[in-house]
Amino acid sequence: MMATVFALIIALLIVGGAVFSLIAAIGVNRLPDVYSRMHAASKAGTVGSGLLLLAMGLHSGDIAIFGRAFAGIIFFVLTAPIAAHLLARAAHKVGYPLDSVSVRDDLPK
Repeated sequence: MMATVFALIIALLIVGGAVFSLIAAIGVNRLPDVYSRMHAASKAGTVGSGLLLLAMGLHSGDIAIFGRAFAGIIFFVLTAPIAAHLLARAAHKVGYPLDSVSVRDDLPK
């Protein structure tokens, strides 16, 4: 009984991670400018990869592998938003334009 519940939890984590990764991929392909694409990739991509790493760590049953997976999750959470921010700032500094659907640009030129 417990093995079935454990397998169901892992399956839900895998499906959730795959759905968030799919949303990130769709966002990168469909959103209008580089700023909103980076937002989709950094937010949904981080959640998707985190859920997949968590599922992998739990499924392994080894505390060392789970520790590495947890370290990977922490690494993603700490680095993906910073990298997206730096890329957006660099794109803004070189003059990459916002799309017309964007409301306003609060950063000085």
